[in-house]
Amino acid sequence: MRLPRGVRNVVANKSALRDAMVSGNLRVVKSLLGPAYRGLVRQQGKGVDALTMPVAYGATFDMKYSRTFPELAKLYEAAKTSQWNATTDLDWRVNVDPFDPNVPLIPESWLPVSELPLWSKLSEREKATQKHALLAWMLSQFLHGEQGALFASAQVTEAVPWLDAKLYGSTQVVDEGRHVEAFHGYLTKKLEKLYEINDNLYVVIDAIMGDRRWDLKFLGMQIMIEGLALGAFGTIRQVTKEPLLKEVLKYVITDEARHVHYGVLALRQFYVNEGGADREREDWAFEIALMLRNRFLAHEFYEEFYAHAMTRAEWDELVLRSNLMHFFRKTMFRRIVPNLKRIGLLSDRVRPLYDSIGLLEYESEKAAPELTAKDLLEEA
Repeated sequence: MRLPRGVRNVVANKSALRDAMVSGNLRVVKSLLGPAYRGLVRQQGKGVDALTMPVAYGATFDMKYSRTFPELAKLYEAAKTSQWNATTDLDWRVNVDPFDPNVPLIPESWLPVSELPLWSKLSEREKATQKHALLAWMLSQFLHGEQGALFASAQVTEAVPWLDAKLYGSTQVVDEGRHVEAFHGYLTKKLEKLYEINDNLYVVIDAIMGDRRWDLKFLGMQIMIEGLALGAFGTIRQVTKEPLLKEVLKYVITDEARHVHYGVLALRQFYVNEGGADREREDWAFEIALMLRNRFLAHEFYEEFYAHAMTRAEWDELVLRSNLMHFFRKTMFRRIVPNLKRIGLLSDRVRPLYDSIGLLEYESEKAAPELTAKDLLEEA
């Protein structure tokens, strides 16, 4: 007898649901329960043209217009002079041919199955098809994340208490809209392939959108999602030979460097200087880190190409020990963990949790305020 869809989804996502309870913090579990049910069990992000996410927060109207945060004021000035136009500053005339062996989109080693005997049995055309699809899947998730960032940055601009933060936040809203435009254009006009949102990413965005606390919106988007994206963009830019994608990522990395810097400045003020950090926020950040790791299990790609050849559990094991995951873990989380330490959310209590998933080794890397866009581009 075929199980109901909801039960099948619970079984398929049991490891992700288990991850959502690793910290054992009941308040964190409670805050993530609704998003996890909507994203992992009901899969509300799949098979729809649009969806409505619940929001609950208060907007703060600054009646004194006090400019009391000089570091954010400086960042606002930098943002005003660093705007770019996705329509005119990118050369959309560039031909992107996913089957051109001289201009590989991504390395073959990034395909988790490239380590298995079955890979050698595929034709060069099929290998190129899968490399094209995996890149399209990655960029699709970044596109969905950028739309989430567009909404979250608008929410935070309303809710954050400092005027300098509101002014800077207005520039991020513009940045995120431009990122949505650029990634959507590349996916639909050049790669001609767009994937639905990954369930784990949906849960994270749902949790960020619906939480009433502005600092958790900041923490989830500015530190976690944007920090991870910053590392991932640099990694892809480093390995791809496709010139238009390199150029898109150059512009986006420049913006994202400011966004993460913004998050570190604001949350350090709130968590460290104003005493806003607590156990719940520490555990919430760790749970989000697990979900962001799980989003790179590429289940949508698996369903298209390998569901007939192996179980989902076998696929997950393959991806978690693959070159792709090793490379991404190293580059993505080295941008997140130092920032968590800078804002006071890497206490001795939670350090063993990060150590257990191999992330603590990045705590001594530079935090966002010590990195310029030039540093990140040269690194990539």
